Amino acid sequence: MVCEEKQKTHLDDVLGKFGMFGAYHRQLILLIGLAYASNTAYSSNYVFAVEEVDYRCADAAFENNTCGTINSARCTEWIYDKPDSFVAEFGLACQDWKRTLVGTVHSLAYMVGLIFVGPLSDRLGRKAMIILTGVIGGVLGVARSFVTSYWLYIALEFLESAFGDICSPAYILNVEIVSTKKRVPFFTITSIGYSVGAVIKAFIAWIVPDWRNFLRVLYAPALLFFFYLFCLDESPRWLLIKGRKKEAVQIIQKMSKKNKVKIDENVLDNLICDTDKEENVEFSAVFKSMFSSFALVQRFIICVVWWTTSTFVNYGMTITSVSLQGNKYINYSLIALIEVPGGFLAMYILMKYRRKFPLIWSFLLAGLFCVGQPFLPTDMPWLSITMFMAGKFMASLYFTITYIFTSELFPTYTRNSMHALCSSLGRVGSIVAPQAPLLTVYWEGLPSLIFGIVSIIAGLITFLVPDVAEISLPDTVKEAEAIGMKEKKDIVLNHNNVISIEHCDDKEGMKNRGFEWKE
Repeated sequence: MVCEEKQKTHLDDVLGKFGMFGAYHRQLILLIGLAYASNTAYSSNYVFAVEEVDYRCADAAFENNTCGTINSARCTEWIYDKPDSFVAEFGLACQDWKRTLVGTVHSLAYMVGLIFVGPLSDRLGRKAMIILTGVIGGVLGVARSFVTSYWLYIALEFLESAFGDICSPAYILNVEIVSTKKRVPFFTITSIGYSVGAVIKAFIAWIVPDWRNFLRVLYAPALLFFFYLFCLDESPRWLLIKGRKKEAVQIIQKMSKKNKVKIDENVLDNLICDTDKEENVEFSAVFKSMFSSFALVQRFIICVVWWTTSTFVNYGMTITSVSLQGNKYINYSLIALIEVPGGFLAMYILMKYRRKFPLIWSFLLAGLFCVGQPFLPTDMPWLSITMFMAGKFMASLYFTITYIFTSELFPTYTRNSMHALCSSLGRVGSIVAPQAPLLTVYWEGLPSLIFGIVSIIAGLITFLVPDVAEISLPDTVKEAEAIGMKEKKDIVLNHNNVISIEHCDDKEGMKNRGFEWKE
């Protein structure tokens, strides 16, 4: 599609006329929030579906050595505390790795799925992929509840995570449906759905203990995503890019009518495609530009550490929460709910302040809370849970800051590619996280101790990166390398392609003008 050269109206200017709490956007918050809720409900459902179950050898001779050998002989028959559990039905006694493999496969498949779901979302549309992934996830999730083979269950787990994850297209629609300055607060509000989904999952697991029925109750509602065909609109931004201006205008008119905001018809007639001017850089070109600069290579490595730490600790703490003292369902729900205030605090920081030191402090405080938690008195479960929740709160905070900070450290023409690359490599953390509970065999507090140590290391290496919130985003490698000069300065490229430096006011430098919340 070729946009006209004459003066036109940009989509972002039109979207900026709408608030976030009009009737149209309230409905969007609900619909996208439900999509996020389904994502978090499915992402770690194995914590309850494939829960750890106690067992013992049926042969009394192995009473104190169930998984060991006696005179070169091994136990061949076990008695499970829950005969109808996943572990019992598939005979996973003394094979804990098979139980935790379910979570690892889910995270690995999610990485693989991003390769397909993202491009399909660009080709077919955000709405189409939300419906497809939502319904496919529901079908495959329900199908898992009927399998009688462990490896078939693993195969369906992989397929469901790879092709039934609604999060990616829902997030893209989330950020494209509002103006740039409202993206952070609008996403923060809709992301409450993540915590709601986790609480619903824990509640279902509590009242439906049978793992097969648990999966059916959890996944069956996903089939209702089919009705998004009638109640969800496509992204106007995507429609414009695809040359479907008439449809985009109709959606904006629908927004205008529902929100009771008058939009001049001439403005809509002059609407143009709001595409990025950045070039699509091949990964080979990204690597070439990256490894030609020591400063950018160092930042890339640090960003990968941030992402690996964020996914490992956040996902790992969520999984480990069911092993804490007290009711595992309540513990899991509390850990999920603590992310809500963490998200709003991160929003405030992203909108008002710099990145570096809030990120360092959140890493270090999360580390201290996690390291200290295992050493608390065992007869005070409330204190242990409080300390664990404080660690999770800080972990959710540094994950959110990491997300935006990563995109600000690299030049414009590689920003999207580098953000995606750091995120993808960092998913190794979520792949390893399901194995963390196995460490409790050596010591109950070992997983929490490792989460703390990893967070502290990530916090310490953050001192090696510059702060960026007080300067313009870099467009070239030279501008990116210039970030971090001792004085607070604004980096600008003049007409002769020479970098010039403009001094910034200290107080204004503290504020991030890219995000504002004005209703």
